[in-house]
Amino acid sequence: MSADNGKIIDQLFATIVSRKGGDPEKSYTARLLSRGPRKVAQKLGEEAVETVIAGLTEGPERLVSESADLLYHLLVFWAISDVTPDQIWAELQKRKLIGGLDEKKARKS
Repeated sequence: MSADNGKIIDQLFATIVSRKGGDPEKSYTARLLSRGPRKVAQKLGEEAVETVIAGLTEGPERLVSESADLLYHLLVFWAISDVTPDQIWAELQKRKLIGGLDEKKARKS
């Protein structure tokens, strides 16, 4: 992933956060956030299922589209949960320093 791609995620997240408390009649993000964490989680789950189905049965173009939807809804879930992309990047960096299987074992204990 290029640094520009990370910036896109950060910029989208900032836009999502700016919609907190916004007018639900004017912004889909504000409407979604106003419905609370359970609704956001439900929508994230729906998008995850749609992404898997697209990847298995609908081809790369549809997978790209559904993946974008999934990432957006994941960012909304982070925002409503007071988690930032920087926290995720830090966690991924920690895991990068540990071998995959060793990291997985460490999480179980």
